[in-house]
Amino acid sequence: MDMAPRWSEGFGFQLRYENFGSDDLMDGDSEISNPLGLKRYVDTLWLEGVYTFNRSIRATFKMPYVDQIRTKNIGGVGVRQSNSGQGDLILGLPLKHYRNKLAFTDNFSFTPSLRLPTGSSSGDFPISDGSVDLGLSLSYSSESPKYYTLIDLFYWLNTEGENGMHEGDELGLDINLGYHPFHSNETNSGVFIMWDVMARYNDDPNSATLTTATGGQRLQMGPVLVLYKDNIMFRTEYKHLIYEKTSGISNSRGSEFSIALGITF
Repeated sequence: MDMAPRWSEGFGFQLRYENFGSDDLMDGDSEISNPLGLKRYVDTLWLEGVYTFNRSIRATFKMPYVDQIRTKNIGGVGVRQSNSGQGDLILGLPLKHYRNKLAFTDNFSFTPSLRLPTGSSSGDFPISDGSVDLGLSLSYSSESPKYYTLIDLFYWLNTEGENGMHEGDELGLDINLGYHPFHSNETNSGVFIMWDVMARYNDDPNSATLTTATGGQRLQMGPVLVLYKDNIMFRTEYKHLIYEKTSGISNSRGSEFSIALGITF
């Protein structure tokens, strides 16, 4: 959850459930009529892990299990399609530079990432496009006894995969602005309340791409709640869709909800 562990040879795991989708049909930034009942919904369960060689050098993995459903316009008919299974494995190497002051710490992070095609690229609604993708993240994080900030700018270079599919590159910005209203030294427990801002720009996928990838841009915002006790953390968040512009006619991504439980050692 970008907060722990911070010690040498620490490690942790978390399960994170994520949901998005809608039956709203967009053409650019305008909602249009949807007589065929076109829709798209995606549920993902992530198993994520981290190991800290020391507090400045880490290794991470993210393995998704995807359950997706859509109704697609094929020859003027709304055709229902669905698929489920393991998605693409994401490996990361966060490299951090810390600065510690009295009652304040911050860090700059540089994270190269690799996405491997471990998901299926077969069928009329594949989970993966079968490509090896390269990611890079630049971030800044700071924390005091009362306030928390995270700013993360990242880019994914999506290469061509199986059957000529090419999802298109992605540029993203995430901002967390948090307040730490409670911490108990006796029980080592507390609460973070945050406001999350998420902006995305996606290049258009090519015509051969059959995954959920769509081109366009969007802005989402919403609240985040983090509870922790000892080495266990709970996080839930909701991101309301503020602005969206699709490339051509496509279902809106809709608002997003996620919930996670993590443990560190």
